[in-house]
Amino acid sequence: MHADKHEKRDRRDDHDDDKRDKPKRTVILITNHGLGHAPPELGLKLAQAWLGLVDAGDEQPGAICLYGEGVKLACEGSPVLDELRSLAAKRTRLLVCTTCLNFYGLMEQLRVGTAGSMKDIVDLQWGAKKVITL
Repeated sequence: MHADKHEKRDRRDDHDDDKRDKPKRTVILITNHGLGHAPPELGLKLAQAWLGLVDAGDEQPGAICLYGEGVKLACEGSPVLDELRSLAAKRTRLLVCTTCLNFYGLMEQLRVGTAGSMKDIVDLQWGAKKVITL
């Protein structure tokens, strides 16, 4: 009976370690070149403000996935490259859709993040505690 108590404790401890090692975090999806349905210059200002506030906060998302026109935010000339680089330096995974980069002819202009497949994006969504689409 004594061994059973230790066995149960050991299993519980292992389970708790799994939770600490693999925290489920928020995944952000950015699908437009800017935020909201606004004129382009306003949408980009909103994206820069949002990313800057998240970057300056105490918590960062586990991942930011860019697809559709959102991939343009990770490419040369984007006004939010500094914010995305800073988030990446804080261990936020930046995943940029390869299909979308190819569609827009931007693969060679990718400046931040990792090109990945839609399966990679889906896997991040399924593994997230919460998914937010901007």
